[in-house]
Formats: sequence, C-alpha cells, structure tokens
Amino acid sequence: MNKITWAEVGHVTEPGQYRYRFGFVIVSANDIAIWQRYPNAAFTVIEPSVYAEQRIFKLGTVELRDATGSSRDDDH
Repeated sequence: MNKITWAEVGHVTEPGQYRYRFGFVIVSANDIAIWQRYPNAAFTVIEPSVYAEQRIFKLGTVELRDATGSSRDDDH
C-alpha cells in the first residue's frame, strides 16, 4: 500500500485539496493535527475509483511514528 507523509504534501497547515502525484489528496484538520503531534506519521493513501472523473486521493489508516522510530497503526 502507498503511504504519504507530511513532507510529501509540503507540511501543509490548512485543510484542503493538495497536489499529489497525478491528482489531488484531501487533507483534513484532523490529519494536520496528527502530523503536528507526530511529524513522521504516514497515512495510507486510498486511491480513487478508476472510473472517477478526477483523481482525488483520500487518507486512511495512519502509522504513528515518534522520534524514537517506534510506531503503531491507528484507524483515523
């Protein structure tokens, strides 16, 4: 599964749609709050339907990573 980090979306600070690969990714205020607390966290990327007119990706399960490198998966 593809994962995305805060750095890959440019450390965004506001919710919205942002360029990602060949489309856009939707980032919510909750996603940003997680990244602010865990800057190394990685979200699973949910790809749009192949039948969708626009390629808009969504964020799914988050893997929390702290400064020590330990991690755990949480549904978000």
